Amino acid sequence: MPFYRSVGQIPDKRHTQFRQEDGSLYSEELMGQEGFSSDSSLLYHRFRPTAISSSTEHRPEKAEPVANHPLKPRHFRTHKLNGASDAVFGRHHLLSNADCRISYALADQPSPLYRNAIGDECIYVESGEAHVETSFGAIDIVQGDYLIMPMSTIYRVIPTGTEMLRTLVVESTGHITPPKRYLSVRGQFLEHSPYCERDLRSPEEPLLVEGEDVDVYVQHRGRGSATLWTKFTYAHHPFDVVGWDGCLYPWVFSIHDFEPITGRIHQPPPAHQVFQGPNFVICNFVPRKVDYHPDAIPVPYNHHNVDSDEVMFYCGGNYEARRGSGIEQGSISLHPSGFTHGPQPGAPERSIGADYFDELAVMVDTFRPLELCEPALDVEDTNYAWTWNRDPA
Repeated sequence: MPFYRSVGQIPDKRHTQFRQEDGSLYSEELMGQEGFSSDSSLLYHRFRPTAISSSTEHRPEKAEPVANHPLKPRHFRTHKLNGASDAVFGRHHLLSNADCRISYALADQPSPLYRNAIGDECIYVESGEAHVETSFGAIDIVQGDYLIMPMSTIYRVIPTGTEMLRTLVVESTGHITPPKRYLSVRGQFLEHSPYCERDLRSPEEPLLVEGEDVDVYVQHRGRGSATLWTKFTYAHHPFDVVGWDGCLYPWVFSIHDFEPITGRIHQPPPAHQVFQGPNFVICNFVPRKVDYHPDAIPVPYNHHNVDSDEVMFYCGGNYEARRGSGIEQGSISLHPSGFTHGPQPGAPERSIGADYFDELAVMVDTFRPLELCEPALDVEDTNYAWTWNRDPA
């Protein structure tokens, strides 16, 4: 995270005696990235964060993904997925490679306590609301929020309100950060960035929960690229942090606070980038003024990103370039490397003269091919690949 924060009670100097009312020491925990060479935070626990009373294997149901073969563009209708559960074990895995996994979750109940020890997570809220409890404190999320959850943070998601919580989840094998080009060498957002520190939210006070023999589910690395699950039972509830400080913590950014970069002619996706991860980027397309050159064609040109698979999640408004393709609210399209894609037939002509697009979409571009998971194939629109072959509507 690009700036320092301090929440709750902490001692004047790090790594010094910090005592509870009964005279015992608080347990200091350094949570840091890249060994001791990158961002970190110091957390102060009432109990030992190392004290577990059991460790058991957990085996959630899973199916191996398959290659996108024969190669073709795909369209998945996430609103046809069934089985509301919680925001962790209710994730329907859709697409994956060695760098990330993209899932969609429908949640109407609290999740268990959970820790992803493989990488950071980016959770985008399509609809609904939730109260997210973490070791760093609690934070509320609503429609349009991105929640960046650092690797190995213990958390749980509690849906609130009456609407189903629908989330798109990108699980990374590393760290998800703002693009480096938006930041100074010391980590401050620069003037050309489409968002800044004022737009970010994070926990503001400690969260203390009593409890003993508390289960936490941990997703962690196995042999090679294998993913394993373990259930730890902690002697005391892990939400016992009285204070913390540092530059590593969960944070939230709303897509509605993204200030779009526009120009006289069509701007490419890097102008819409919001985050970066290992071998992938996340962009968002928001309501905005469009190209103002007198001869501009506002919708995208046909393009073939030879190094990338492009995933687009359509989560609001009207996506003019895809009219006639079957794309709808909650749709996910996959345009793989090896396929030239672009606007639907008739879209370039229709867009001429437009001065505003009312669209909301989240894009994930990966630099390794994505494979298809079973839930995606269950809700695939198998006619999508041929929609460019139709006459304009």
